[in-house]
Amino acid sequence: MPDHTLQSVLLLAEGSTLAHVGRPLLVARLLHSHGIRVTLARPPAYSWMTRDEPFTVVDLHTQPPAEFARRLDAGQPLYDLETLEAYVTADRALLSGLRPDVVVGDFRLSLSVSARLEGIPYVTLCDAYWSPEAPLEPALPVFPWTRFAPIQLAQAVFQRVAPLAFRIHARPMERLRRRHGLGSLGHDLRLCYTDADLRLFANPRALFPKVHEHAGAAFIGPLAWSPAGEGELAALKQDGRPLVYVTMGSSGSPAVLAALLPALERFDCDIVLTTAGKPLPMGLDTGRARIFDYLPGDRVCAQASLVICNGGSPTTNQALSHGVPVLGIARNMDQFLNMRAIEDFGAGLLMRADRVSPVLAATTLRALLTHPGFTQRARDLRDTEQGITAGAADSLVGHLTSLTGATG
Repeated sequence: MPDHTLQSVLLLAEGSTLAHVGRPLLVARLLHSHGIRVTLARPPAYSWMTRDEPFTVVDLHTQPPAEFARRLDAGQPLYDLETLEAYVTADRALLSGLRPDVVVGDFRLSLSVSARLEGIPYVTLCDAYWSPEAPLEPALPVFPWTRFAPIQLAQAVFQRVAPLAFRIHARPMERLRRRHGLGSLGHDLRLCYTDADLRLFANPRALFPKVHEHAGAAFIGPLAWSPAGEGELAALKQDGRPLVYVTMGSSGSPAVLAALLPALERFDCDIVLTTAGKPLPMGLDTGRARIFDYLPGDRVCAQASLVICNGGSPTTNQALSHGVPVLGIARNMDQFLNMRAIEDFGAGLLMRADRVSPVLAATTLRALLTHPGFTQRARDLRDTEQGITAGAADSLVGHLTSLTGATG
């Protein structure tokens, strides 16, 4: 047995995007390696990710990713009350049956209610840009109408209406809590997304200097799952040319590739493109790009000179962990908030997905591929985080153990 009283952990992985399954999977592996009894609940659609794991894996009903994406694109609350209520029922069945010492969720918002009703300490894996420990400066997401609107004017209007929009998005969680006799979160969307006994931020700490850690909130460093390697990766980089890794992820739009790939063709570089299993746009000229459904992103990033993605934290974490700058082509609020922090640090650049053009893409790519400052800042961030990453497992166990009342 391990030399602490933390013996069992239940992890619940939401199915909205691959990232919300990948992060709990990584945590489950870390905990299992420390002799802790782990159960991972994940949607059946992601069974391919957990096929050979040495710990217990069970199915978990979640909202279909397509419905999540539809709500996100339409600017609607990400879950309705009925969905959250069904989640609470499923959560409580698992919690009451397993009685873990701690439950860990990744965007499983219902645990804010169900874990409290079952009296089990609850930890959320989340991103620091949603932290209530720092002010939130809303960024205008991509909507169907934003490509036709003057962005500066649209952003100014959005800043004024965002508080009301956030209250609307918080309403289903507020109603859920009231139905189960729990207090209000003040219609604060940040709290609705991150309320827990402990928030663990899966991001580089240096990117978010305004987020202050305390007993209920801490950084555990970048978490980014990557599939096991398949095929030969050693030859991705050829003849000393820079390698550009393009991956739009499970929530990215393949449509931006129509402007991006022709711009990349202007540069003397090798191009590797992963599609996350999505079909490419009809008639797209992929030119020199080598195309894969999936690749082990961490191993590709280790060879890359530039990573182009949707700006979400899973891929940017991989790139920055290898000291590689990022071009983030963002659509949703998470991606904008994450890339804003990276751009402010100087380790990448942000583009709006509704403003991508061959000319703008070429200008942005030239800056990232020819100005060494971006690479230097990415390497600075890598070097700063290496010590935190090396101790991530012990830090994680320590944080979870503290919730059980143990002294370690």
